[in-house]
Amino acid sequence: MPTSVNVAVVYYSSTGTISAIAEAIAKEAENAGAQVRLRKAAELAPQAAIDANPVWAEHAKATADIAEVTPADMEWADAVILGTPTRYGNVAAQLKQFLDTLGGLWQAGKLADKVYSGFTASSTAHGGQESTLLALYNTIHHFGGILVAPGYTDPSKFVDGNPYGTSHVSGQGDIPVAEQTLTAARVQAERVVKFTRAIKTGLASES
Repeated sequence: MPTSVNVAVVYYSSTGTISAIAEAIAKEAENAGAQVRLRKAAELAPQAAIDANPVWAEHAKATADIAEVTPADMEWADAVILGTPTRYGNVAAQLKQFLDTLGGLWQAGKLADKVYSGFTASSTAHGGQESTLLALYNTIHHFGGILVAPGYTDPSKFVDGNPYGTSHVSGQGDIPVAEQTLTAARVQAERVVKFTRAIKTGLASES
C-alpha cells in the first residue's frame, strides 16, 4: 500500500480566481491519492467594503460553506499548498494574518519537515506574481518546511512560464481560470503529492 498523504489547500480569495485554482489543486491532489482539506483564510475586510463590490459579495456568499482554516489543519497536513492573490507584490493580509497566528505550532516544531508550495493570481501579467510567491516562501523557510515548487519539470511549464508555482492573470476578473492554469495546477499538485509521499516514506523508514 502506498504511504498515505494529507494535503491542506489553504487560500484567500476575494472575487473567486484564487478559489477556483484552489479547488482545482485540491481535486488534482485527491486524484493523485491524497487526503485533502480545502480551507479558506478568514476575511478581515469590513462588510461595507465587501458589499460595495458585487463580485466580492457574491463570491463570499458562494463560498460560505467552505471551512475556515485553523492551526489544527496545519498540524494534520503532511503538505500545505498556500494560495494568495498578489497585494502590491506581496501576500494578502488575510492569509498572512493566519500564518502569523502559528507561532505556537512553529515553536513546538510542528510546522517543520512538511512540504509546502504556493499559487497566486494578479490582474496583469507583471503584477507581482513571482514576488508574491517568493514573499510567501520566506515564511516556509522559517517553518523549517520543505519547499516543492513545480520548476520547469513538465513541458507545460514552458507555456505558463512560472517555475515558482501556479499563477493566473485575471484581468479585471474577466479572464477565467482555463486550461493553461488548470494544467499548471495539476502539475503542481501531482509533484507535491509525489514528493510528500517519498519524504514521509523515507522518514518512516528511519524511525
